[in-house]
Amino acid sequence: MLASLSIRDVVLIDRLDLHFQPGLCVLTGETGAGKSILLDALGLALGQRAEARLVRHGTAQASVTAAFDLAPDHPARVLVNEQGLDAADGDLILRRVVNPDGRSKAWVNDQPASVGLLKQLGAALVEVHGQFDTQGLLDPASHRAILDNYAGLHAPLAETGKAHRTWTEAERAVTQAEADLEQARRDEDFLRHAVEELHLLAPEPGEEQQLAENRTMMQNGEKLIEAMSAATTALDKGNGVENALRTALRQLERIADKMDGRLDEAIEALDRAAMEVAEGRDQIQRTAQAVDLDPRHLDQVEERLFALRAAARKHNVAVDSLAALLDRLNAQLNGLEDDGAQLETLRKEARAARETYLRAADRLTQGRRAAAGNLDRAVAAELPPLKLERAVFATHVETRDDPADWGPQGRDRVAFRVSTNPGSPPGALNKIASGGELARFMLALKACLADADPIPTLVFDEVDSGVGGAVAHAVGERLGRLAHQVQVLVVTHSPQVAARGSHHWKVSKAAADEQVRTTVSPLDDGKRREEVARMLSGAEVTEAARAAADSLLDGAP
Repeated sequence: MLASLSIRDVVLIDRLDLHFQPGLCVLTGETGAGKSILLDALGLALGQRAEARLVRHGTAQASVTAAFDLAPDHPARVLVNEQGLDAADGDLILRRVVNPDGRSKAWVNDQPASVGLLKQLGAALVEVHGQFDTQGLLDPASHRAILDNYAGLHAPLAETGKAHRTWTEAERAVTQAEADLEQARRDEDFLRHAVEELHLLAPEPGEEQQLAENRTMMQNGEKLIEAMSAATTALDKGNGVENALRTALRQLERIADKMDGRLDEAIEALDRAAMEVAEGRDQIQRTAQAVDLDPRHLDQVEERLFALRAAARKHNVAVDSLAALLDRLNAQLNGLEDDGAQLETLRKEARAARETYLRAADRLTQGRRAAAGNLDRAVAAELPPLKLERAVFATHVETRDDPADWGPQGRDRVAFRVSTNPGSPPGALNKIASGGELARFMLALKACLADADPIPTLVFDEVDSGVGGAVAHAVGERLGRLAHQVQVLVVTHSPQVAARGSHHWKVSKAAADEQVRTTVSPLDDGKRREEVARMLSGAEVTEAARAAADSLLDGAP
């Protein structure tokens, strides 16, 4: 939920810090007091378009910071982590700064972020509904996921997604096999020649490096022999290093028992040195004997190395990839020789995977159609009290026949449609309903879908516009009921709605120091009574209005 909102230098607001709670949060005030500025400021933090007009005149910049208290596994935290940012364990904090030229910068948990990411997070955190500017449910692209969540179709969705991946992979294998077979048929003569040539060459992985090392050793054989001979001569000079170490060792061993162990380490070191010298000399001799000085052998190594490199250049692969190339060309040749039997096997597997996907998608469709009927009936029950008794809500589930329209979520397109006049065909929400009707449709839908929607905060901007009496009471009752499931912020001019609030703020505008400023004040019970009475009676609050306010407040649960 939205935990706090801090606003600096936005239009008429110079400095404002608001702290919100769960439940129904009501904002009221005179027309023009600045309630829309609050929503504009919140929109900035949620990644909406920045405009220069939002920066308070005479200031260097406007800034808005919104903090959200979320569950550890909320989709917004997952999105932040996917972007390589620290989601932290506390509040998720979105911050936006706008300059007087309209340019802006964004931060997530004090880490620089794109405005695009801010907008994605905003869509997962807050949904705004009003007379003229709405989102979320008006986007047909979201309707299928909303219906699936409402129906709890998580298992069928997972099954369909898995079946779609299997089918897609099988079709990809068929496509690749067909291309390979067609290519093999076009290049059959070349293919047979290449296979025969590589088979005779018999390349092995790692062979190039070994041949190159042998060639280098053979090319420098005489220098290597000369150097190793000189090393041996140096070791054998005089009586030899090993003999000198052994002589010194014998001299020390004769007196060791008289030195109380003080020569033990020296004796051990000399003994090791003598053995290492002997081992080193033997290794030099063995290595020298292994050096191949036969020029015919050098020619053979070079001929093999050059043949491998020539074949690699011819086929445009690395030398170490020649063995794998031979296997692949052999497979293509075998595909020709078995007359496409392997391809037919792949096609059978793809057809079976397609049927499995279709069965899973059909089960998903059945679940959606059943849920659509349930949702339509639930929404229909919400409409009459909202003065929409002649309206019809219909969830349209269209199953697509073109495989190009199929996907991991099945074959269906889902759209929420309404008709506000009897006999008129249902159409898109934002095309059929008027401003006031649209907001009430959104409220009815949200009342039915609250459990299925992960968005934790809903904002309703004057959802009660143009209605009063029993309809306003019904709007307030549904907002209050909805607030038991998610946090609801409502901007209202209706006393029936305001009386339902768990928390109440008043938005005011006043002149000070030759400047007009908007302020927002939390109302205690007494001030709340006065505000509801003002909403009932107008500028002059009468005792009758206060009594009516008491009646409304006492009647609210």
